[in-house]
Amino acid sequence: MDYYAGVDLGATNVRAAVATDDGTTVGIDRRPTPRGPTGIDVTEGVLRTVRSACSDAGIAPQSIVAAGIGSIGPFDLAEGTVIDPANLPDSIDRIPLTGPVEKLIDSDEVHLHNDTTAGVIGERFHADRNPDDMVYITISSGIGAGVCCDGDIMGGWDGNAGEVGHYVVDPRERLTCGCGHDGHWEAYCSGNGIPNYTRLLAEDDPTITTDLPLEEPDFTAKDVFDFAGEDELADYVIEQLAHWNAIGVTNVIHSFAPIVISFGGAVALHNEELVVDAIRDRVSEMVMTNMPEIRVTDLGDDVVLEGALASALTGGTGDRRRL
Repeated sequence: MDYYAGVDLGATNVRAAVATDDGTTVGIDRRPTPRGPTGIDVTEGVLRTVRSACSDAGIAPQSIVAAGIGSIGPFDLAEGTVIDPANLPDSIDRIPLTGPVEKLIDSDEVHLHNDTTAGVIGERFHADRNPDDMVYITISSGIGAGVCCDGDIMGGWDGNAGEVGHYVVDPRERLTCGCGHDGHWEAYCSGNGIPNYTRLLAEDDPTITTDLPLEEPDFTAKDVFDFAGEDELADYVIEQLAHWNAIGVTNVIHSFAPIVISFGGAVALHNEELVVDAIRDRVSEMVMTNMPEIRVTDLGDDVVLEGALASALTGGTGDRRRL
């Protein structure tokens, strides 16, 4: 029997799963992502997680015939490394991934993807219709997309395609994104951006009443959604988020003409009615081409890991016809 591995490397956790050739998961492991001091420490954490998942499956790592990795970026794809990840300590400048995993499993069938690209691979693999045109969008601490267009997974020459969170949605450029540039979708609507946007709107109109803890250092996007329906400022913020989200999603639709858009990420998954339903309502009035189905992923927090496994099983495509 052949075995396959999937890895989900995030800024908070690294997870690995082992599956048989019919996609049945037989081993899994999860542990915190090492915080350094170097990228090699993160690499070693990934390898430990894969070994542990193999142990859980009762096999040696060398029994794995192919692996998929869904990872935070950005990438140096030629070297198979993550370079200067934004949400890890500054001392971590390069995280080797492809080569060390190839050596561990003794196979050169290792497919490295941006985490949102792994997400669309997982969505495609598990979809009822296995469509050739679909997009997976995550709205979490950041915003990004994985795109399948005409049956091709769009990774980009450097592995960094799908950075739709850095679409410029606000030409006034009032907020600076975590990447250092202004006016980006992610600066307004991501989990990291929403607190800053809330404070900006409060400054714009001091007459808006609010009980939101704007000045507290632990003020988060969750606070805004928790106060929905009970706080004037929270409701105004959520209405404005729907506006920017609709602009971003409309740009995605006009760029890639998907049949289906699936949403994931903590902001979307935990606030489906306030975020995804609001996007669906507004986008339908903005799109001049065919309107896609807009839905929330059924895979929840497992979408990247499932995509990494699907990548291993299908040679990086998520196309079940390749099985």
